[in-house]
Amino acid sequence: MADDINTIPASASAQTLRGDDGAVRPEFVEAVASAIGNNDASALRALVGDLHEADTGDLLEALDPDQRPRLIDLLGRDFDFSALAEVGNKVRDEILEELPPRTVAEGVRDLDSDDAVAILEDLPAQEQKEILDQLPALERVVLARSLDYPEFSAGRRMQTEFIAVPPDWNVGQAIDYMRETADLPERFYEVYVVDDKQRFLGAVALDQLLRSKRPVPVAQLMDEERRRVVATEDQEQVARLFERYNLVSAPVVDANDRLVGVITFDDVVDVIEEEAEEDIKALGGVKDEELSDTVWTIAKSRFNWLLVNLATAFLASSVLGLFEGQLQKMVALAVLAPIVASQGGNAATQTMTVAVRALATSELNDANAWRVIVRELLVGLLNGLAFAVITGVAAYVWFKVPDLGVVIALAIVCNMLAAALGGIMIPLVLHRFRADPAVSSGVFVTTVTDVVGFFSFLGIATLWFGLR
Repeated sequence: MADDINTIPASASAQTLRGDDGAVRPEFVEAVASAIGNNDASALRALVGDLHEADTGDLLEALDPDQRPRLIDLLGRDFDFSALAEVGNKVRDEILEELPPRTVAEGVRDLDSDDAVAILEDLPAQEQKEILDQLPALERVVLARSLDYPEFSAGRRMQTEFIAVPPDWNVGQAIDYMRETADLPERFYEVYVVDDKQRFLGAVALDQLLRSKRPVPVAQLMDEERRRVVATEDQEQVARLFERYNLVSAPVVDANDRLVGVITFDDVVDVIEEEAEEDIKALGGVKDEELSDTVWTIAKSRFNWLLVNLATAFLASSVLGLFEGQLQKMVALAVLAPIVASQGGNAATQTMTVAVRALATSELNDANAWRVIVRELLVGLLNGLAFAVITGVAAYVWFKVPDLGVVIALAIVCNMLAAALGGIMIPLVLHRFRADPAVSSGVFVTTVTDVVGFFSFLGIATLWFGLR
């Protein structure tokens, strides 16, 4: 199969890259690896020369680490460096470590500024400087300025290529300018209007500009209330702005309201995906983990979080020690106790997941917090009563002890209420104290449901059977 792929024309390579499931085909990766191993640049160009940068990024991640820089070397100027913006951070860093600064500098020169910043931003300062020193002065200043903005800010995400015209131009002048100027952004959706000090005055949608008569002044068409983004604003806030107002692009201004760049929806899609991925990984305690990581790196990154979980597990188990005598008298209590804790843990995870995501998107705030807390308590009570009946009947059928069914039913209700309260309150408290609830909530919520589950079940059992 690899030989068949090697002989296909470049125009067909994009279709042969992926299988029916959308994943990169192993046969294609094998053919590319073979071309790299044989130092066959022409075969490599035939295979990957026509690929979209996103496809090239997926291919890079599928190759062995030592093959990735070799692919770039063999393709030379035919390699699209924007593909490095499509791979994971660690894969990109490994590739850049193997490439000389001059090669990287030549590669990023032809990129939009946002892609160039995405490639350079995670490198150590000294390596950034070595690469920037290889660039022409103007490009070096532009990239250095973007890299000076805070991490995860709009300034890091924006592209500095945009079209700006003075307010005294008319539609004809603006159109002629766009036709005659070679160095325009590859894609743009608006023309911005600025004064002689580059201060943002307004925006004109491209479709509106093209439908207007040539003599119409641009100032007459511009939207002075156009929503803009401050360069230091957090990228997550920018993403919410795009989502809320259905924006395609937004101008970026500095503290003095000077136009410095533009953010487009493709950048925002990346932000939304990254933030969602970060939250999901954080809930599982694997925040910085990537599929390309080594066994040792993954094991080391997971160890600390598992150690914390072990400590809380000992805390929950210590509750069982308080009821050692009761457990020895009735083995059924030891059998049923984990059911109560597990049911509460699952219910708390549901509540916590909704709460963490709502906090991340600012849907959960001080204005509606109490309403959401009450709602979750009512949900916990309703589900608690339902599962109390189911679990109580199952316990009676299993052990033929009617009182045991009553005890576990009461414990289920208690723990489901604790799960609802813990699942919503713990993320809220962590958020109030500026801690990331996605990272910290899980271990605390699990501890609460385990402790309350064991204590309520065994405590109620002790009282119930002691009283009777």
